[in-house]
Amino acid sequence: MFLIDMFNKKTVMPTAEAALPGRVDPLATAEHHFVNGRPLKGPYPDHLHVAYFGMGCFWGAERLFWRLPGVWVTAVGYQGGLTPNPTYHETTTGLTGHAEIVKVVFDSAVISYDALLKTFFEEHDPTQGMRQGNDIGTTYRSAIYTTTPEQLEAAERARAAFQAALKAAGRAAVITTEIAPAAEFYYAEDYHQQYLAKNPAGYCGLRGTGVSCPVGG
Repeated sequence: MFLIDMFNKKTVMPTAEAALPGRVDPLATAEHHFVNGRPLKGPYPDHLHVAYFGMGCFWGAERLFWRLPGVWVTAVGYQGGLTPNPTYHETTTGLTGHAEIVKVVFDSAVISYDALLKTFFEEHDPTQGMRQGNDIGTTYRSAIYTTTPEQLEAAERARAAFQAALKAAGRAAVITTEIAPAAEFYYAEDYHQQYLAKNPAGYCGLRGTGVSCPVGG
């Protein structure tokens, strides 16, 4: 019974009353990207843009994005929840409300936001609700957090287009991706940053649906 209760708690967003209190000070984390040496927290060149994506475990998702031409720097962290400056352990309890998120700083002259959305929808399964494969919980939900009204509109268009593509491919599943304006992004602990560059044989649970997203081609 205890295990069932814990499972249920991890797949339901907490109320403000139930959420963990967190802390005032940010977690200690890396200052520079392990792969390209650029500053994780900025300052960034003025012409760059910021996007946020949740695709389940952020280790594999971050590697996916840092390899794309036009992506200037990436970082992983927690977003979309209630607890200020949460730790990784706290997020896994399901009592912070955060998703594991990749922050993507990109040059729109080289890669468009639509191209990032195409990668997002094709490289994970956005129909699984509060899970991604064997990773279960609110932490692993599919999410897009936007930084401009234009990003919000583009994300909603891409979701609708991919839903139509899934239907055309004979898939009945409904996309569960959360799309909302970005709340505060809390950087994850140092060891999570660029984890798969530091641990090449580490876990990556990304699995797409095999259906092409008809945006950003």
